[in-house]
Amino acid sequence: MQKTILITGATDGIGLETAKRLVGDGHHVLLHGRNSAKLDAVREQLASLPGAGPVETLVADLSHLDEVDALADAVLERHQSLDVLINNAGVLKTEKPMTRDGLDIRFMVNTIAPYHLTRRLLPLIGTAGRVVNLSSAAQAPVNIDALKGQVNLDAMSAYAQSKLAIAMWSISLASEADAPVVIAVNPGSLLASKMVKDGFGVAGKDIGIGAEILCRASLDDAFADKSGQYFDNDSGRFTAPQADALNPAKVAETVQAIEAVLSRL
Repeated sequence: MQKTILITGATDGIGLETAKRLVGDGHHVLLHGRNSAKLDAVREQLASLPGAGPVETLVADLSHLDEVDALADAVLERHQSLDVLINNAGVLKTEKPMTRDGLDIRFMVNTIAPYHLTRRLLPLIGTAGRVVNLSSAAQAPVNIDALKGQVNLDAMSAYAQSKLAIAMWSISLASEADAPVVIAVNPGSLLASKMVKDGFGVAGKDIGIGAEILCRASLDDAFADKSGQYFDNDSGRFTAPQADALNPAKVAETVQAIEAVLSRL
């Protein structure tokens, strides 16, 4: 059965490889990216695949909340339902680590923007849909002041904290009544993405490792009853995230901080 699937950060890396597989299997895929020219090129590439399903493109810079809202508005206007949202877009190293709103871009793009986008799209996703959130093996306790933009962190610290934070809000959302299936996934360590090449200076492992698990998390029946859980693709199983994600008080504090940031943007 054809599914309608939105993938953020779909113009390269794991997002692009995942999109190739899903489009090739006939699914209706909504591609998000920051660059319209790159999106157009990817759309043409995917549309030429044998058995390709429909492909749409959506442009937004997720470091800006108004563009996150515009992205959500566009999806809400075009579609009556959304089967899967894959929050794949992420940032590690960048020349501009702070957003125009004074937030660390890692927290904004990796944690806050996907939280807000997911909330906006919940009416389309419903209880039958899925949200797949990209976490990481790199997870560190969240400095709430840093999440709020009041403390500066180095790139790796901010990244690791943002990736724990997205796992934390995944658990929180999954616990709500009428929530969709929400799964946080470490797609695999040091895969051959631009982020890994720029951040660590290594070529990385087969990007298909990450794409394969994102497709499974999005569509396989084996994941349908795993809402609120964390899948570690390095070990190939569901496992516990960093301990703070299992602490209800710390999870609540992190979600409240995200909401506080959104309320002032």
